[in-house]
Amino acid sequence: MQIKEEKQNEVHIFKLVGRLDSNTSPIFEEKVAAAIAKGAIRMVIDLENLEYLSSAGLRVILKTTKELKRLEGKLVLCSMAEYVREVFEISGFDTFLPITAGRDDALKKF
Repeated sequence: MQIKEEKQNEVHIFKLVGRLDSNTSPIFEEKVAAAIAKGAIRMVIDLENLEYLSSAGLRVILKTTKELKRLEGKLVLCSMAEYVREVFEISGFDTFLPITAGRDDALKKF
């Protein structure tokens, strides 16, 4: 998996390419933790090029959501393929995580 990072205004953006599973989720978790340690509390995760999402990937997203909420920050997800969106719907994550159609919409949530 590739993790591309950028910052737009005060929002830290992660663009994930490939698979977020038990093999790759620790790497993503480290990158998110490093960003939070540097003061990032507004995050967007762009899932446009995510091919697969496992429960390990969901766990990292849940942990990030809880940590950002504790810090009075926010996480927004965007650009999901239909099969990735189904994972969020089946798990119920779509009930408490903001999910937008595209990055521009996600950035408007802040």
